[in-house]
Amino acid sequence: MTEASEARSNRNRIRLITVAAVLIIIMAAGAALLPLAERVPGPNVLGSLLLATGFVELLAGTQRRSTRILCMTAGAVTALAGLLLVLNPVTHIFRRTYLIVAWLMLRSLIMAAASTRAGGSVRTWTIVSAATDLGLALILLAGISIATLIVGLFGPTPEVIASFAWILALSFLVTGLWLLETASCERDNGPART
Repeated sequence: MTEASEARSNRNRIRLITVAAVLIIIMAAGAALLPLAERVPGPNVLGSLLLATGFVELLAGTQRRSTRILCMTAGAVTALAGLLLVLNPVTHIFRRTYLIVAWLMLRSLIMAAASTRAGGSVRTWTIVSAATDLGLALILLAGISIATLIVGLFGPTPEVIASFAWILALSFLVTGLWLLETASCERDNGPART
């Protein structure tokens, strides 16, 4: 591969990771605004957001270097959680909660493993992403109701949307910021350990 061809390939990788980051941040905003929606079938919308975000993260993972498999796996786990919600939207609330907790915990473990292979600020953001997902899972497991905060800010909302919208939004936001930092490091430092 020539130097010009390699530089062009690297620019394309950076663009793809940046576009993925922006799309995930937009989905985070959409998830955060879900409590404002009326008559929205919560599990289908949440599942669709997880599925779409998972596919975008999976695509961004294909552009990574040393963490490719782990980043693609994190995206696949997110997409799978979304698919399970979409295919079975009428599950009991506790099963849905455990599905979200399992997704967050598994994604946290994958991101923690990815942090051991990343370097510099990308490592820091990978750890932040893992810690955020772990923290959100523990909040759900502890039974602390984020729904109370949502209802206080937005008024009465469907239970599922109020329970999980901001969980998804926070996880997606940190994932998007992590991908933006990855693209920035690639742009500034060339092929770094990402």
